[in-house]
Amino acid sequence: MDFQRIILIGAIAVVTMLLLQEWVPFKEQQRTEQTITSDITTNEVMENSSAIPGNITPSAGQISETSSDVPVVVSASKEVMVENNIANSQNIIEVKTDVLKLNIDLLGGDIIYAALIKHFADIDTPDIPFTLLENNKRLYIAQSGLVGPNGTDTNKGRPNFNSEQKSYQLEEGADELIVDLTLPSENNILITKRYRFHREDYLVSIEYLINNQSEENWKAVLYGQIKRDNSQDPAADSGNGMGMQPFLGVATSTSEERFLKIDFEEMAEDNFSTTRTGGWIAMLQHYFLTAWIPEDNQQYTYSTVVTSAKQNIARFTGSEVVIAPGTQGSIKAGFYVGPKDQYRLEELAEGLDLSVDYGWLWWIAQPLFALLTFFHNLTSNWGWSIILLTIAVKAAFFYPSAISYRSMAKMRQIQPKMLSIKELHPDDKQKQSQEMMALYKKEGVNPLGGCLPIVIQMPVFIALYWVLLEGVELRHAPFIGYIKDLSAMDPYFFLPLVMGASMFIQQKLNPPPPDPMQAKVMQWLPVIFTFFFLWFPAGLVLYWVVNNILSIIQQYIITRQIEKASES
Repeated sequence: MDFQRIILIGAIAVVTMLLLQEWVPFKEQQRTEQTITSDITTNEVMENSSAIPGNITPSAGQISETSSDVPVVVSASKEVMVENNIANSQNIIEVKTDVLKLNIDLLGGDIIYAALIKHFADIDTPDIPFTLLENNKRLYIAQSGLVGPNGTDTNKGRPNFNSEQKSYQLEEGADELIVDLTLPSENNILITKRYRFHREDYLVSIEYLINNQSEENWKAVLYGQIKRDNSQDPAADSGNGMGMQPFLGVATSTSEERFLKIDFEEMAEDNFSTTRTGGWIAMLQHYFLTAWIPEDNQQYTYSTVVTSAKQNIARFTGSEVVIAPGTQGSIKAGFYVGPKDQYRLEELAEGLDLSVDYGWLWWIAQPLFALLTFFHNLTSNWGWSIILLTIAVKAAFFYPSAISYRSMAKMRQIQPKMLSIKELHPDDKQKQSQEMMALYKKEGVNPLGGCLPIVIQMPVFIALYWVLLEGVELRHAPFIGYIKDLSAMDPYFFLPLVMGASMFIQQKLNPPPPDPMQAKVMQWLPVIFTFFFLWFPAGLVLYWVVNNILSIIQQYIITRQIEKASES
C-alpha cells in the first residue's frame, strides 16, 4: 500500500479545504465612493488654549439603554431622552489634515464624513481618497455629546454649535490643528467642543471645555457612539475577485475578554452592555475601523443598540461629571478613524490591535507579519519583502524539506522494484503491502518522510494567507511592472500560470504513483491549483511561486546527489 501517496493526497485535500473555506462564492458590488467636490482652502489655525482645571467630581450616572439614538439618562428623578434629529443640515465645516478629510455638522458637532487621504478608493483613482464615514449613500457617522441634568443633548434636540471658520487645514510645518465649536452662553455656562488633530495620526481628540460661572453645580454625562446602517463593506472585496467576506460589526473589550466581536445579526437579537474602567468600543470592516477610546481612569458603560430605524449603534457612556460653581473643567475622549495599523492600535488601547484578525493561527501570523515588516523596512517594497520572507521560511524548513526530498528521491530509485512487487502479486493486496514494507526497510526508505514536512508547512501557508489578506499595508501595494496591487488578483494571470508550471515541474521530479488512479489525480493537481489561484491575491501567489522555485532547486540538487551516489 502506497502510504506516502495517500497521506500526500490527504494533506493536499486539507490545504484545499482550508483555502476554499476562505473563498466565499460571491463578489460584492462595486461602490463609487463619495468625494468632496469643493476645494478646501488654507485657513489660519486657531491658537491653542488649555482649559484651567476645575473642581471635577465624577460620580456614577444611571444610564438606561433603549433603542433611542442617544442614551437615556435617569438622574435625580429626571429622565431625558434625546430624539434623533440629525437633519439635512447645510451648516457643515470642513477639516483637512495630512491624512484626513472630515466634515463636521454643527448640529450636534458630529463627524458625518471622513476620507483617508493616504488610502485611495480604487487602484485606478489614486486622487480619490477612501471614504470611511459618510451620511449620503450610506449611513456611517460618529456622534458625541453630553446628556444628563445640564447636558447639551436634551429632549428638545441636539445643540447648534458655532464656528469661526467654514474650513480648517493643518498648515505646513504645524503638528497640531485645533477646531473649536462653541455654544452661546446659557445661565452663565460656556461650553466649547474642541477637536484636536495631529500630523500623521488618525486619532482625533474630542474635548468638552466647561466654564461654569453660574452659582450651581454643573452636571452631565459624556457619551460617544458610532452609528452605521446594514450596508455592505465597500472595502471587503477591493476589486480582487476573491469575494472575501471579512468581519463586519462591533468589537469591544470586557473585564473577562480582551477582544469580543458582535456582528449586526447578534446586535439585532439582543442588546449588549458591559461596565469597566477604561476600555474601548469599535466598528470594524475590512482594512479599516472606527473606535471610541475614552480616558482610562474612569468607569464607562459600553453597549450596542439597534434603533427602530435598523441603525446599528456602538456606544460608550461615562460617569456623571460635576463642575463646581466658578470653576472650569473638561471631559474628553479619543476617536480613531483610519486603517487597521496593528502597531498603532496596540499603543492606543489594550486589545484593540486584535481587530486585525488572523484567525486561529494568529500565533504564527503575528511573527510572520513582524518579519514581513522588518523586510519592508529594508526594501520599501512589499513584493520584495514577500520574496525575502519566503526565503526565510524556506530556510527555517530547510532540513525537514531535505528529508522529504531525499525520501522522494529514494522512492524514485526503488520505483521499478515496487512495480515488480505489484506484478508478482497482482491480486493479493496484503502480500503487496508486506513486500513493500520489507522493501522500504531494506532500502532505508520512510514512506511517510516525504509527507510530514509538507504537513508541517501547511499552517505557515494558511497563516501567511491571512497576513496578506488582512494587512492594510498590502492594500494597493505595488510590486514591479503591471502588478499594482499585491492584495488583488493578478489581472493578466501571469503569476498563477507560473505557479502551475512550477507545480508541474515539481511533480516531474517526484516518483510517479504506482496506482494509475493516483497518477491521474496527481497530474490534474497543477491544473486545479492554477484555477484556484487565478483569484488569489498576487502577494500570496508570489509567495507560492518563489517557494516552488526554491523547492525545485533544492529537490533537483538532492536528487542528483543521490543518483550520483548510487551510480558510483
